[in-house]
Amino acid sequence: MKLDRPVTGGPCWTELGTSDPEAAKGFYAALFGWRLETDPRQEAGGYTVAHLGDAAVAAISPLYQQSQPVAWNVSFAVTDADVAAETVGTAGGTVVVGPLDVFDVGRFAVAFDPGGAAFQLWQARTFPGAGLFNAPGSLGWVELLTRAPEQVAGFYTTVFGWTLSASEEYPQWGIEGADFGGLLAMDDKFPPEVPSHWLPYFAVEDVDITAEAAVAAGGSLLMEPTSVPDGPRIAVLKDPQGAVFGIHVAGEEG
Repeated sequence: MKLDRPVTGGPCWTELGTSDPEAAKGFYAALFGWRLETDPRQEAGGYTVAHLGDAAVAAISPLYQQSQPVAWNVSFAVTDADVAAETVGTAGGTVVVGPLDVFDVGRFAVAFDPGGAAFQLWQARTFPGAGLFNAPGSLGWVELLTRAPEQVAGFYTTVFGWTLSASEEYPQWGIEGADFGGLLAMDDKFPPEVPSHWLPYFAVEDVDITAEAAVAAGGSLLMEPTSVPDGPRIAVLKDPQGAVFGIHVAGEEG
């Protein structure tokens, strides 16, 4: 992505909700070289932040609700979570959690867009979000896979003020000319049980080697390493617990 830090409206954080946090920690630490720190407070519920050097880059947490799927979630920065939540509702989305305070670090809400994709709002206080983007092991791109592309295009431009390029093949989301993600219309190649969702892509030094390592560690390939015309080399993977994520070559963010 062309963003190198959290900015208002842009992706600022990604976190994994998983059925087996300990297994997930081992899988991703080996895959991306993360250093993991679990919040010791009981009320934090085992929330674990992944670091590269001193920079926080992602998080892993247990599932907090029975209905919560095993999945990576993407958070977008807002200046006021309550106002943003109201805008989500008036624009046709649905807020399902919050807004709620998270200690002194920020205020968040969980919402669904009109196409059914979940995302999170993050109002920073002491924690702005990821301290590193686009470097190997950190977030480098976010992609919305949706069955309602026309409907969600208007929703996100209203809620966050994003731009959306006019490309018919792969429209890209941006903030003031800085693209950070893409829009992929889901067709009949996607099984009907797969919902609309946001997919984080992590930058890596070598897509093929990383994909092989993920499979060897118990993950699976959903899309084999592929070189996108006029774009990066990418792959889409599923971790051993079922969470889907993408990888791409660092330095080729779009």
